[in-house]
Amino acid sequence: MTEALDFAGKTAVITGAASGIGRALALALAERGCNLALADINETALEELARTLASNERKITTHRVDVGRRGDIADFAEAVRAEHGAAHLLFNNAGVAAGGTFEELSEENFEWLVGINFWGPIRMTRAFLPLMRESGGGHITNISSIFGVIAPAGQTAYSASKFGVRGFSDALRHELAGSEISVTTVHPGGVNTNIARSARMSERATPEEIEAGLKQAEQNLVMPPSKAADIILRGVERRRPRVLVGKDAHILHWLERLMPSSYWGLMARRLGRAKTEG
Repeated sequence: MTEALDFAGKTAVITGAASGIGRALALALAERGCNLALADINETALEELARTLASNERKITTHRVDVGRRGDIADFAEAVRAEHGAAHLLFNNAGVAAGGTFEELSEENFEWLVGINFWGPIRMTRAFLPLMRESGGGHITNISSIFGVIAPAGQTAYSASKFGVRGFSDALRHELAGSEISVTTVHPGGVNTNIARSARMSERATPEEIEAGLKQAEQNLVMPPSKAADIILRGVERRRPRVLVGKDAHILHWLERLMPSSYWGLMARRLGRAKTEG
């Protein structure tokens, strides 16, 4: 049986730590006795989180990092080495969204999303894996999405990036099997974060279409981030290879397994009825 992961005294690195699941992970890991290296592009929110954690008696550092920029990631890894001297837990959580079909979404916005959601975890892993080995091992947690299991229309960029994270994580797990480093891929369903509100939208979308999309997203994004973080950490503690977060994620996971080539027809009909009834 795989030995359970002990969080106490470990140093955890979290991207996208200023809000949503990242912030909830930071709070939960602090309670479990972790030192934290917190990264985000929102410095104001990062500092607010650091103040919240100030009485924790753990080492907390904050770092402005754009995970879509190779240089930011390299600098972050060096800063963690200098300030913490170790890294045991890596949570590749930062992510963005973009609305619109493939033909509507500009190539610039497509590349922007893939640079953060896909290349971010890859470059973070490459930057921190040597330090994790030096630290005696640890665990990598890559946040994919239920859209890394199913691929709805209107999500070409997002699903491409999240399926990529899933494939990268699975292959990396196989490569690291038997080593001191393990890997978990996380597939959240509807968690109440700001990802929809901060998404880049198609230039063709009207204000009415954007507002309707946001309303639909808010109806689906209901799980509190704290609950999502608890589910994730229970999976990480057990070194589970895959963690599904939310009842919706479990349902869609099984739907894809049962109807791998036809699930979208069923989903599209249900979505169409929901829009008519709404």
